[in-house]
Amino acid sequence: MKKILFFLFLFSGTSSFAQIKLARLFSDHVVLQRQKPIPVWGWAKPKESVTVTLAGQTVTAKADTSGKWMVRFKPLEAGGPFQMTASAKSGKITVQDILIGEVWLCSGQSNMEFRVQQADNYAEEKKNADFPKIRHFFVDHEVTMVPQKDLKNGSWEIASAETVGNFTAVGFFFARELYQKLNIPIGLLHSSWGGSQVEGWISKEGMLGSDVLKDYAQHMPTTWEEADKQIDAKLRTQLFKDPQINPSAADEAKYTQAGYDFSKWHKTDNPIGQWDWKGIWAFRGNGYMARIITIPADLASQKTILALAENDSQNSIYINGKQVSSGIVKGVRKIEIPENTWKAGDNSLVIKFGNLISSPWYGLGLQGSADDLYVGTDKQKISIAKDWFLMASFADAHSYVHSSNNVGTTIYNGMIAPLIPFATRGTLWYQGESNAGRAYQYRKSFPLLINDWRKKWSVNGKPGDESFYFVELSSFGSDQSSNKGSNWAELREAQTMTLKLPKTGMAVTIDVGNAKDIHPTNKQDVGHRLATNALKLDYGQNIEYSSPMYDTVTFSEGKATVSFKFAGSGLMIKDKYGYLRGFEIAGEDKVFYYAKAEILGNSVIVYHPKGVKPVSVRYAWSDAPVEANLYNSEGFPANPFRTDTWPGTTEGKKFE
Repeated sequence: MKKILFFLFLFSGTSSFAQIKLARLFSDHVVLQRQKPIPVWGWAKPKESVTVTLAGQTVTAKADTSGKWMVRFKPLEAGGPFQMTASAKSGKITVQDILIGEVWLCSGQSNMEFRVQQADNYAEEKKNADFPKIRHFFVDHEVTMVPQKDLKNGSWEIASAETVGNFTAVGFFFARELYQKLNIPIGLLHSSWGGSQVEGWISKEGMLGSDVLKDYAQHMPTTWEEADKQIDAKLRTQLFKDPQINPSAADEAKYTQAGYDFSKWHKTDNPIGQWDWKGIWAFRGNGYMARIITIPADLASQKTILALAENDSQNSIYINGKQVSSGIVKGVRKIEIPENTWKAGDNSLVIKFGNLISSPWYGLGLQGSADDLYVGTDKQKISIAKDWFLMASFADAHSYVHSSNNVGTTIYNGMIAPLIPFATRGTLWYQGESNAGRAYQYRKSFPLLINDWRKKWSVNGKPGDESFYFVELSSFGSDQSSNKGSNWAELREAQTMTLKLPKTGMAVTIDVGNAKDIHPTNKQDVGHRLATNALKLDYGQNIEYSSPMYDTVTFSEGKATVSFKFAGSGLMIKDKYGYLRGFEIAGEDKVFYYAKAEILGNSVIVYHPKGVKPVSVRYAWSDAPVEANLYNSEGFPANPFRTDTWPGTTEGKKFE
C-alpha cells in the first residue's frame, strides 16, 4: 500500500508541471507598464483554454501545441495594488500586490550591475530607501546556446533599507528621482553582467541581418563542446602562436627549472584579479606565474618574506629552480625564505597554482592588494606588483567555464529572450568598457543591439517604441594627449554617433569617474543624468537634459570657433583657476598641441599661442580626461569630441 501511495504521489507531483503556469516575471509585487497594452503569458496543457483577469478586465486565450499562451490587456493608468488570476481546467494561479506604473529594463556590464551598497554614501542612502512603489527584479546570470522561454529564478523586491543594497545603483537612483517627481510606481527589470561585450546581448537573428556581425553568426558554434574547442584553439594560438601545440607534463616541468625563459608567456602589469580579465579567458585548471626579481647583495644574505597576496589553492613556489614552499595558505601569503636562497642580481620566481578553493567561480588569479606583493624584511621591501608572466597548464586537467564572452548571442538567449515581450517604457544601458578595443566596430554593433531589441519587442510587426538611454564611458586610465590615441575616446565617439537613432539619449559622465578604478562609486549623478533624459523626452518636463554637444567648427586667422548644441542658459568653466582645459589643436601635420580656449556665447574659441594653424580640434580626447572642465550652466559636462575624421587606434578591429 505504501508503494502504491508513493507512486500516486510521484505521479501527481510530476503531472503538476503540466498545470497552468505564469512566466516568472508575473509574480507578487510586479510592476506592469502603464498606458501600453499589457502582455501576459505562461504555459498550460496544449490547446487548453486560459482565462486571465486584471483590474476589471478578463481576457481568454488558448494554449498552442507546446502549451504556451498569451493575452494582452488594454492599457491601464498608474495605480494599484491589483490582483491577477490565471485559471484553466488544469489549475489556477493568483498574483498579489501588482502596481501599474513605469517599467525600465536596466542592462549592460558591471557599472550597471554595481549595487547600491557599493555606491557613495550607502549608510545615508539606506535611510532614504523606503519606497514601496519602487520594485526591482534581478535576472540571474545565464548563457545558453538557444533562446530560453522562461527564467529559472527571480522575484520582485520592494525598495526598503533592508533590500535596496542589492538593487542596481544606477537604476535605483534613476527610479527614485522619477518617483519623487512623477509619483508613479517604478519597476526596474535588471539584466546585466559584469565584463560582458555587446555582442553577447544581440540575438543571432539580429546578427544575421547585419553587415557587421553576419559572418560571425554564420560560423558561430552551436554547442558548448564546439565553443570549448574554439576557445582552446584561440588560447593556444595566443600563448604558443600555434593551436596544435600541446605541452606534456615533462614539457611543463621545465617551466620551474632554473634558467627557463618565460619571457614569451602572456605578460600582465597587474597580477591582482582573475586571469579571465588578464587575457586568459574562461580557462579553469592549473597555471603558472613567473617573474624576474632583482635582489641586492645585502638582502640576498638575509632571511626574507615573500608576500604573494591571496590564492588559497595548492601552491608550489620555486626560486631559481628550487622549490621553497608547497601547500595551501589562506589570506595574504607571507612565505619565509631562508637566507642565501636568493642570489645577488636577477632571480627567477615561478609559482604553480590552481583555481581558488574558497571561490571556485573565480578560477585562476590573485585576490587582495598589490601592496601584498613584495620581497623583503621589516626594513627593506622590493615590490613585485608588476611585470608578471602567465601560462596556463595544458598538461593538467582543465576546462573552460561557460561565461559571458565565450560565444556571441548567448547572454541574449539566457537573459533577454525570456523577458520578451514584457512591456517597458524603455531601457537604461551602461556598457562599452569591454568593447573599447573595437570602438570603430561599436559604431555599428551598438545601434544593431538597439534595433534588434526593438524588433524583438515588436507588436503586430511594428518595431517597439521603447526609449533607449545609455551612459557614455566615464574616465579610467591615463589622461594622454591625442598623439597617443585613445580606445575609450573612440568608444565614446561611437556612443555619441548612436544618438542618431530615434528615442535615444546619453548621460555624459567623464567628470564623475575614477581614473584609478573602472567602477566609479558616484552612481547618484549617473542616475540623475539618465533621469533628466526620461523626464524631458518621455514625461514632457520642461528641463535641460543634455550635455553640451559639438555642433560646428570654423577655422580662420589661426583660430578655431567651435559651436555647441544644448548649451542651456550658457557655457561655463568649472575650475577654481577659471580657465578652460582639455582642448587640443592640430595642423596639417596631424600633430596635436594643448591649446588655449575661451568661451564666447555658445561657442568656444580655440588657438595656440605659438601660432599653430589649426585644422582639427579635439576635446577631452583621452581615456581619462580628468582636466576637462567645460559645462553648461545646468551642470552637465561637455561631451568629448573631435572635428577630424583621421584614422583611429581601433579601426579594423573586429569581433571574432
